[in-house]
Amino acid sequence: MSRYVLRVASLAAALGLWQLLTSFKVDLWLRFSQFPTVTDIAHAFADRVSRGDYWTDLTDSLTRILTGFLLAAVLGVATGVLVARSRLAEDLLGPVLEMIRPIPAIALVPVAILLFPSNEQGIVFITCTAAFFPVLVSTRHAVRALTPVWEEAVRTMGGGRWRILGSVVLPGALPGIFGGLSVGIGVSWICVISAEMISGQYGVGYRTWQDYTIVNYPGVFVGMVTIGVLGWVTSTAVEFLGRRLTRWLPRTSYVPGGRPRTPVAAVAAPVAVAADGESQKQADAQQQGRSDTDQEARDEHFV
Repeated sequence: MSRYVLRVASLAAALGLWQLLTSFKVDLWLRFSQFPTVTDIAHAFADRVSRGDYWTDLTDSLTRILTGFLLAAVLGVATGVLVARSRLAEDLLGPVLEMIRPIPAIALVPVAILLFPSNEQGIVFITCTAAFFPVLVSTRHAVRALTPVWEEAVRTMGGGRWRILGSVVLPGALPGIFGGLSVGIGVSWICVISAEMISGQYGVGYRTWQDYTIVNYPGVFVGMVTIGVLGWVTSTAVEFLGRRLTRWLPRTSYVPGGRPRTPVAAVAAPVAVAADGESQKQADAQQQGRSDTDQEARDEHFV
C-alpha cells in the first residue's frame, strides 16, 4: 500500500508543479506561459468526454491498434520462429526484412495511401508494420538462445518437429516474445497517432491535430493525456498476459529495503533445535566426528 501511495503522491506533485509554473507564467528558459494550466486541461477534458465524438475517436483508434497489433503479433512470432529455425528461410527472408526494418513506419504513409484503397486499411498496415519488427527481432533472438539439450531430450523420447515446436520452442521463447510485444504495442500507438494525423478522418490523433490547427492547446493536451492512458492500459494488459502465460518461470520476489527474504523452514529449524539441548549436543558431536574423519582422509591423501 505504501508503494501505491508513493506513486500517487509523485503524480500529484508533478501536476502541482505544472499548475504552479503555468499559473504564475514562469519564463526562465522554458516558456511555461505558453502552456495551459492543469485546471484548463481538466475543464477541456470534462467537456470533451461529455460529447459523443470523443468516444467515436477512442473506438476508432483502439480498433486500429488492436487489429494491426494482433496481425503483427501473429506474423512476427511466426516469421521469427521460421527465420531462427530454418537456414533457407533466413537466407530468403533475412535480407529483405533487414532492408525494410530501419525504415520508420510513419515513412510508409505514402506507400499505404498508394497501395490500399481506403485510409482505414492503410492506417492498420502502418500499425502492423510498426509492431511487426520488434516482435520479429525479439522472437528470433529468444528462439536462438534456447538450450539445445531440451530439443535433444524431446527427440530422444520420440518427439517430432511439431512436438519440439509446441513443447520446447514456443514455451521457452515466451519471455522474449512478450518482451517484443510490450515494445511493439508502444510503437504501434506512436505510429497510429501519426498516421491518423496525416491520413485519418477519425481517431485520437486526428482530433489532436485538428485542435492544434485551430490553436486549441487544452484540447491538444486532452489528446495527449488520452493517448498516454490508452498506451499505459494496453501495455499493462500485454505484460499481465505475459506473466500469466509464464507462471512457470522462477521470479525473484521484491523485498522493500533490499532485505533478503528468509524461508520459513530456515527460521523454524534452528528454533526447534535450540529448544532441545540434547539434540543440539548430538548434532554438534556428529558434526565434530565428520570433521575429524574428513581431516584424516586429507592427511592420508597427502601421505
